[in-house]
Amino acid sequence: MVKAIRMYRTGGPEVMEYEDVELGRPGPGEILVRHHACGLNFIDVYFRTGLYPQELPAGLGMEAAGVIEQLGPDVHGLQVGDRVAYAARPNGAYAEARVMPAAHVVRLPEGISFETAAAMMLQGLTVQYLFHRTFHLQGGETILFHAAAGGVGLIACQWARAIGVQMIGTVGSDEKAELAKAHGCTHVINYNKENFVDRVREITDGKGVPVVYDSIGQQTFKGSLDCLSPLGMMVSFGNASGPVPDFSLSELASRGSLFITRPSLLHYTARRADLEHMAAQLFSMVQGGKIKVDVRQRYALADVAQAHRDLEARKTTGSSLIIP
Repeated sequence: MVKAIRMYRTGGPEVMEYEDVELGRPGPGEILVRHHACGLNFIDVYFRTGLYPQELPAGLGMEAAGVIEQLGPDVHGLQVGDRVAYAARPNGAYAEARVMPAAHVVRLPEGISFETAAAMMLQGLTVQYLFHRTFHLQGGETILFHAAAGGVGLIACQWARAIGVQMIGTVGSDEKAELAKAHGCTHVINYNKENFVDRVREITDGKGVPVVYDSIGQQTFKGSLDCLSPLGMMVSFGNASGPVPDFSLSELASRGSLFITRPSLLHYTARRADLEHMAAQLFSMVQGGKIKVDVRQRYALADVAQAHRDLEARKTTGSSLIIP
């Protein structure tokens, strides 16, 4: 038996139950992983509230790092004792240990701790595909990235600096602005003090940016479109403030024949070869010192409800961990 979080209904933080769960042995293609650290991400809130549906009862959490304790049949390339990490569904990372598909985990290189791995897999892999596949940045571009002081944002600040991209980041406080600057964000806009659309136009001499990365959703969507240059790309990869409102496709034409996409990490890592390539690039950036993962909050597994309250209240900065 292990302690784990289970949900029997959707709703507020109170729906997460801390209980004993019997794991059983891994089946074909599965492994049993003992978690040392688990990631906390806003997508977990979407599943908890029901915005993203899943069959109930269910676990919660997509990201963790730990050690393989058991192998099921037909598992190749891994062995008991391997240090591994993952960011994948099915949900269930909020647990002391779990049985899961072996295809979703990657080996951790020496020098990358369990806490670093658990804090960076989902967020770091997200930045990798956003910058290198969704809109392939070459270097020299000026981009807009919302929530620049969050977990994904702070990795994006450093990644952009490393590849020669000027990043305009938005934040909600002066404290968060200083944090984003310290991590390499070129221009920081406190949207509670400035109109971010006007400021982006000022920074770019009225040209706008070729790409906007927006994980906020409802509150920033229309303004994000107004920041784009003609033929620009709107990348809507989250909705922390609520779902994007309905809009007419003609709004894309009237703003300069814009493109829009709603990507998901699950699709970008669906092929094993792509997952391994993306993880290798992320590990290289961390091992080379170009990206430092900033863990700023840690919560016990039993305190996961408070972790969600803090996340939804935007009290957190950088990355957050749940420690089993």
